[in-house]
Amino acid sequence: MTISWRPDRGIRRTVLALGAAGLAVIASGALLEALWLLGLGVWAVIAAMVIELVYRP
Repeated sequence: MTISWRPDRGIRRTVLALGAAGLAVIASGALLEALWLLGLGVWAVIAAMVIELVYRP
């Protein structure tokens, strides 16, 4: 049985928020046909993935 440690919840929440924000920015960039928004959204999703990969053992 594993116990959910408090910082794990914070990191998980941060990763989900960053990923969701990145996807929203990607969607708005696609609708507005703005490449800089697409790039910003992609980098936000990449950052969320890197945080998840580095933080999880």
